[in-house]
Amino acid sequence: MKLPNTYTDKNETGCCAVPNVSAWNEKEVSFEDKKFIRQYTRSFLFIPLNMAKVMTQLQKIAAEAHVEVDPKEVMILSRDLLPWKAEQLYAVSKEVPGADNVTLSGDFLTQTFEGPYSDAKKWYDSLTAFAKKKAKTVERVYLFYTTCPKCAKHYGKNYTIGLAKIAS
Repeated sequence: MKLPNTYTDKNETGCCAVPNVSAWNEKEVSFEDKKFIRQYTRSFLFIPLNMAKVMTQLQKIAAEAHVEVDPKEVMILSRDLLPWKAEQLYAVSKEVPGADNVTLSGDFLTQTFEGPYSDAKKWYDSLTAFAKKKAKTVERVYLFYTTCPKCAKHYGKNYTIGLAKIAS
């Protein structure tokens, strides 16, 4: 099954396009060997401290290796590992020599959310409740912050797509 596009054709900022959140809300999607490169961000009590720097580095690595995905399919998944550390997975079209390559496969339940980063705990709880309603067990949760803060302010909405990896 092809994943829904993550973005629309509408881009008023020249940075982040308008996310295609309706296509991702309350769906079950499958990843089959979806490729990412990974870096870690530092956090203070789950608040990321160097997110912009890490996102810039990941983008640069992908561009220099010519492994960028179609703009409508861009995806950056974030997962808190500790109160002091989170992983960032940046979608790429193929493995990147010398990078920390990660491949995800499996089924995911998705929901879309709108609001500030401080609502992340509520989003996590909503995803796990959605999985429970579907009689599924959540292995881990990723959040995809669809726009940078500048673009979220421009569009007047701060959308996040939550993806819950479910046990097979």
